[in-house]
Amino acid sequence: MKNLEELRKIRDQVKKDLELRAGGHRAKIVVCMGTCGIAAGARDTMKAILDCLDEKGIADVTVTAAGCPGFCEQEPLVEVQAADAKPVRYGHVDAAAAKRIVTEHIVGGKVVADLVFA
Repeated sequence: MKNLEELRKIRDQVKKDLELRAGGHRAKIVVCMGTCGIAAGARDTMKAILDCLDEKGIADVTVTAAGCPGFCEQEPLVEVQAADAKPVRYGHVDAAAAKRIVTEHIVGGKVVADLVFA
């Protein structure tokens, strides 16, 4: 850090990121971040989700991490829990798939059928 303004920018970004992980929103996105998920690329998946939500100005969706749900061969796994709908679990979610989930499911309200892991 070189000055106070740079520190304020960092603080604002961290605050914004934490708000995306807080509760009380219209939908919740859970990224499985067990060791198998991380090895399969879950960090990139999480970053893509957060970046896409930010680009679209979506602030009413919670994004959180969870451990391994036991389907290691399907990692990275992402679950979308929208109000009044059954949770949808997506498998093999890379950065491109993560952006599709945000665009089509979160924004458009339609499940991305070809990515669903039942």
